[in-house]
Amino acid sequence: MTQASGRIAANIVDIEARSIRSGAVAWKEGIITGVELYGEPDPGLPYLMPGFIDAHVHIESAMLVPSEFARLAVRHGTVAAVSDPHEIANVLGVAGVRFMLDNAAQTPFHILFGAPSCVPATSFETAGAALDSRDVEKLLDDPRVGYLSEMMNFPGVLSGDPEVMAKIKAARSRGLPVDGHAPGLTGEAARRYAAAGIGTDHECFSLPEAEDKIAAGMHILIREGSAARNFDALHPLISRHSERLMFCSDDKHPDDLAAGHINQLVARAVALGHDLFHVLAIACLNPVAHYRLPVGRLRIGDAFDAVLVQDLVDFQARATYLSGVQVAESGHSLLPCVPVTRANRWRARRIAADDLELPAHDRPLRVIQAFDGELVTRELRASPNRSEGRFLPDPEQDLLFLLVLNRYQPAAPALAFIRGFGLKRGALASSVAHDSHNLVAVGANLDDLLLAVNRLVDCGGGIAVADSGRVESLALPVAGLMSDADGDTVATRYAELNALAHGLGGGLRAPFMTLSFMALLVIPELKLSDQGLFDGRTFGFVGLET
Repeated sequence: MTQASGRIAANIVDIEARSIRSGAVAWKEGIITGVELYGEPDPGLPYLMPGFIDAHVHIESAMLVPSEFARLAVRHGTVAAVSDPHEIANVLGVAGVRFMLDNAAQTPFHILFGAPSCVPATSFETAGAALDSRDVEKLLDDPRVGYLSEMMNFPGVLSGDPEVMAKIKAARSRGLPVDGHAPGLTGEAARRYAAAGIGTDHECFSLPEAEDKIAAGMHILIREGSAARNFDALHPLISRHSERLMFCSDDKHPDDLAAGHINQLVARAVALGHDLFHVLAIACLNPVAHYRLPVGRLRIGDAFDAVLVQDLVDFQARATYLSGVQVAESGHSLLPCVPVTRANRWRARRIAADDLELPAHDRPLRVIQAFDGELVTRELRASPNRSEGRFLPDPEQDLLFLLVLNRYQPAAPALAFIRGFGLKRGALASSVAHDSHNLVAVGANLDDLLLAVNRLVDCGGGIAVADSGRVESLALPVAGLMSDADGDTVATRYAELNALAHGLGGGLRAPFMTLSFMALLVIPELKLSDQGLFDGRTFGFVGLET
C-alpha cells in the first residue's frame, strides 16, 4: 500500500458545491492539506470524489468476516459501511458483537456497528442468545458502537413495550441514531413509529409507503441486495427527496459483493437521468451526516477517504483511499488478510428418514409462496403428492419440502411445503437462516434433503447443494455464518454452489439468499421456524392443515 501522504491530479467532484473542476488534492499523514482548482474538467483525467457508503448492511450475510468484507468492498470505491451485527448476535450474543468489533479494528475500512435491538427477533423460535436493554446499554457505551440497530419489533414500539422503549431511550439519551424496520407500516402508525425516535427505514417496497414515512420525518434507505431489491420501485424518490435518502445493500452474498457494491446503484441512478449531485449526495454524504461517520468529504482538514473513478457513467473505481493510503487499485484490493479466530454454537443432530414423515390426509395444506427478490411471502392452499400414507415433495406442482432444524440443541425438524423455488430435483441447505440461524433446507426429494442437511450438521454450518446422492458444500465455521477464508475464495466457491443450485431448476436469482429468509418470522405472511409454521399477520403459529 502507498504511504499516507501524497498528491493527485484529477477532475474534482465537489458534491456540495455541485461542481466538477480539474485540479489537484494534496494530503499529509492521511489529512487533506490542499485542494487546488484549475478550471473546466480535463477529459484526460479521472474523477475524484468522496468514497461510497453502504448505509445499512449485515456483513455476516456476505459470509465474510468484517476485514474480508472490507477487502472486497474497497475494490468498488466503498470506504464505509453501517453494519447491524444482529446475525452473529442471535448466535453468540454480546460475544458475537465483540468478535465483529475486534476483527473490524484490524482494517482501516470504516465500519460503524450498531447495538442489535431485537435479539432474538421473536420468542417463537430457538435462538442462541438474548440481548436485553442492559446489554444494549453496555454496547452503546462502547465507542465503536454508534447507533441502535433496526428496531424490527414495531408492534412493541406502537404498544409502548417497556423493554423496547428502554432500548430506544438508551440510544437517544446518548445522542445516537435509531434505525427502523417496519415493512408496510403507513399512516398514523408510521407517524407514531417515527415519533418514538426512529430515524430510518430500509424495508419500503412501494413509493406510497416511502413517501408516507418521509412525511413522518424518516430517512429512506433504498435497498438493493442479493434477495430484496427495491431500487426499481423507489428510485423516483431521488428527484423528490434526495436529502432524505441513502443507498444500502442490507444483505449481499459474496459473489455479488465481488462484482459490485454501491457504485452499481450510483451508475443505475445516473443512467436513469437522475441528477448526478443528488445521486452522489445519497451515496457519499447523507450517511456521513446522519450517522456522524468519521469519513472524509474531500475538504481541507478531512481524512483523505476517496475514490478515483474513470468516468461518471460506470463509476468503476480506479483507486480507493482510506486516510490517505491507497487500499485498492483497478479492481484489486491492497488490504492484507488478517487472522481469524473461529467461534460457533452448534448442537444440531443428524436427521433420519423418519424425521421427514408427514402423515397424509385429504384436506389441503397451507403452503408458503416465495417470490424472487422479495422477503414477503404469501399463504396458498394446495394438495401435495401422497404415497404410502404420507405427503412427499411434489416437483411437478412446485410443492417442495421446507425444513428448519434447531441448531442450538438436538431436536426433530419442523416441516412445511413451499412453492416458488422451482427445484426439479435435489436439495439446498443453509445455516444462514434469519434471524436465529437455525438450519433451513428445501428439497425436491427426501434422500437429497437428508444428504444436504446432514452435511451441514457434520461440519458445524455452511451451505450445501445435494443432487442425485452427491453433495457439495461451503463450510462457515465462524458462527455458522461466515468463512475464515479470504473473500475471493469464498466468492468463487459460493458462485460454484449457486450455479449448482440453479442447475436443479427454478428461476430464483439468489436461491440461497431467498432460502435464508424463509424462517424470518417478522416478515409476513407465512414462514417456518424450528417450532412450526408461523403466520406473520397474526403473529402466531398455525397448523399445516387448513
